[in-house]
Amino acid sequence: MQTLVLKILLMIFCAGGGYLLGGQIGGRPGPGWPHFIGAVLGLIFAFLVMELEKILQKIPTRTVLGAIIGFVLGLVVARLLMFPFECFRDAALLRYAVLVLLSGSLGYLGLRLGSLKAPDISRLANQTILPAASSRAAPRYILDTSVIIDGRIADICETGFIDGTLIIPQFILQELHHIADSVDALKKVRGRRGLDIIEKIQKRNAPQVVILDQNPPKDNVDAKLVDLALELNATIMTNDFNLSKVAELRGIKCLNINKLANALKPAVLSGEVLTVQIIREGKTPGQGVAYMDDGTMVVVENARRHIGRSIDAVVTSVLQTGTGRMIFAEIKNG
Repeated sequence: MQTLVLKILLMIFCAGGGYLLGGQIGGRPGPGWPHFIGAVLGLIFAFLVMELEKILQKIPTRTVLGAIIGFVLGLVVARLLMFPFECFRDAALLRYAVLVLLSGSLGYLGLRLGSLKAPDISRLANQTILPAASSRAAPRYILDTSVIIDGRIADICETGFIDGTLIIPQFILQELHHIADSVDALKKVRGRRGLDIIEKIQKRNAPQVVILDQNPPKDNVDAKLVDLALELNATIMTNDFNLSKVAELRGIKCLNINKLANALKPAVLSGEVLTVQIIREGKTPGQGVAYMDDGTMVVVENARRHIGRSIDAVVTSVLQTGTGRMIFAEIKNG
């Protein structure tokens, strides 16, 4: 509603300004065609400004600031280079032509360089100008879709281990709404679970949860997350292995909930005795499969005949992978 009011005021001011300017240029005291044409041109100018606003909303803030600073510096350099031409006082046309040429070329060059080098300038500023402020600032974590749907982030928040701000971009929220509205029953459940998890962590006083409207102009969600993390100097929380790799290549820190869960699992050593319930047969003939309380799979040799029963098994080896671990065992005294 507030945005609509501002747009209406912009159109009124532009149309009014165009009306008055048209009358001045037309040289007529009363209303006439010059006034009408000026008002129409003012409205067109207002619509162009609103379109420019839409374009700027899609561009990262640091890119816009870099472009503005570069453009201003280009104009300043152009003005400095004009001093040698001030001696040509009788050649006003020459001076204006050189001024337009220098201002246009150097202004454009500054705008382009400022927008292209904005990420580098931002990183340099973070590393040199504000090192102390950066070290004292509360950490910021950007949550992706996978870690929200996973749900364990809510449990971690309740423990108080996370200190800082959790950032949920608007485009992640939109993706969750899209998944929740899916015709696929499983996707719908996952999407609604994600929305419930957000509501759950928002109800807590700590850590702070921020819904961010920034939307980097990239085609896919992963690229948007990487750009946003670079801009905010934030850490990405994800369970997506590919996103973690891409982010790390760009110098972004990633926290993987699965890695944390694996690190917190109790250590199991060869020779240790486990009491497990065999629930199904394994891939190899005669094998039985059981699961520990934390979800770790236990493959027991020659335990197929014990399906549905609890047995004591001796650990023979532990296989650790990027997605978890698998324990191999054999029946005790079997």
